Amino acid sequence: MSASAPSPREPRESRTEPIRVLIVDDHALFRRGLQMVLSQERDIQVVGEGGDGHEAVTKAAELLPDVLLMDIRMPRRSGIEACAAIKEAVPTTKIVMLTISDEEEDLFEALKAGASGYLLKEIAIDEVPQSVRAVHGGQSLISPSMASKLINEFTSLAKRSEEKQQQVPAPRLTDREMEVLRLVARGLGNREIAKELFISENTVKNHIRNILEKLQLHSRMEAVVYAVREKLLEIT
Repeated sequence: MSASAPSPREPRESRTEPIRVLIVDDHALFRRGLQMVLSQERDIQVVGEGGDGHEAVTKAAELLPDVLLMDIRMPRRSGIEACAAIKEAVPTTKIVMLTISDEEEDLFEALKAGASGYLLKEIAIDEVPQSVRAVHGGQSLISPSMASKLINEFTSLAKRSEEKQQQVPAPRLTDREMEVLRLVARGLGNREIAKELFISENTVKNHIRNILEKLQLHSRMEAVVYAVREKLLEIT
């Protein structure tokens, strides 16, 4: 009994290991401020600092942090470029972009590069520890003002996708099928079309069948109306 007693405590002990944080920003004063705030948290340990994107990649590979707080606009290598490289080299590291950039393009590129969070530096500095814990716990964080831009973009994409679905693209007909369709539109029958194009009636029938299948229609007249409406041909 006594030998097995420690086992229930093992999960709790493992959970008390501090969250290892790497801070990368080209402003030393900002780095120092973050370090001072995070160092006051018993469950967070700042394991290193960096001043540019290149250092972010090398130190992440060396220190294997749980969470990386990183700026976007940095010398030698941008935060977004560094983010993509780090996610490939150390996929377990959660990356939070902590930046002044409220550009939509930076937000989208950061998320595509694998960032788990995008926070503006206007965030209260005492909120950073909780953000670190949230991202480490698997949450994704985006500053409210940036989240609204993301929602607007997704809404716009959804509308464009719906419009594309509603606007069924005109199927591509071959040159010969277009010739047959034009003659059908002029009111010619299969025998007359065959003579006009120097082909057999069976070939004309095959072309018309293919046209109807491509256009998902049921009659020659429907095919003509559809083709005129979609500007596949003009009746003069």
